Amino acid sequence: MQPFLAVPDRQSGFAAAVMQVAGPLPDGLTAWHGQPPEARFSVYRNNVQAGLARALASRFPAGERIVGPDFFAAMARTYVELHPPRSPVLLGYGDDFPDFVAAFEPAASVPYLADVLRIEVARSRAYHAADLPPLDPAELADIPPEAVGALRFRLHPTVHLVRSPHPVVTIWTMNAEGGEPGPIDDWLGEDALVVRPHLAVAVHRLPSGGAAFIAALGDGATLAEAAEAGAVASDHFDLAANLTGALSSGVFSRIAEGRFP
Repeated sequence: MQPFLAVPDRQSGFAAAVMQVAGPLPDGLTAWHGQPPEARFSVYRNNVQAGLARALASRFPAGERIVGPDFFAAMARTYVELHPPRSPVLLGYGDDFPDFVAAFEPAASVPYLADVLRIEVARSRAYHAADLPPLDPAELADIPPEAVGALRFRLHPTVHLVRSPHPVVTIWTMNAEGGEPGPIDDWLGEDALVVRPHLAVAVHRLPSGGAAFIAALGDGATLAEAAEAGAVASDHFDLAANLTGALSSGVFSRIAEGRFP
């Protein structure tokens, strides 16, 4: 192909044509030998779309394992056509892929798939989030018991929550690297905590009311207010178990002073 003129509207037209599964050549496109370049452009188009679909597969390995490579590739190619990347940096490409899958009719028979993908998005974001040491639980030792309820905490920057009506943590674990799919006896909703307090990203299944508890703390609630939110979310909420689990998982970066947005 001859060099393509770097004119903004032509660039936009070329990019739009590349992302179409089928369609006309972009305006002004010619080949060096003077022959119509349909075949060469078709190869280029296919390579671009296939490369982006592979990028999605590498970001969502558990999702691909659940539905199989062929179905995932077809689903990814549809997403790529409708949602082309807006940046040459692909670290965040596919952040909205779970929302697309949730509305993708051919995947309707796998209703938990979108939430599994949301865990994988959360893992990616946690991996690339800022490094901070987690709160040392020993810092709570010198706080008078009567003042504990008024404490506020800053969440660690790697913390993400995924709430689901499906056993999504169990399903993700079965389909993650090294996992083994199997039957699930109790099909109950699960909430996931994704966090990277040190080097490795961890996915934890939260106890009852845990997601509401952590979300409230993230919104600036005091420990007492967050405990109330957890109790409202679940009759089985256990403050001691949830606080201990949050501390041991590295959910907090520090104790906050005063109120914050």
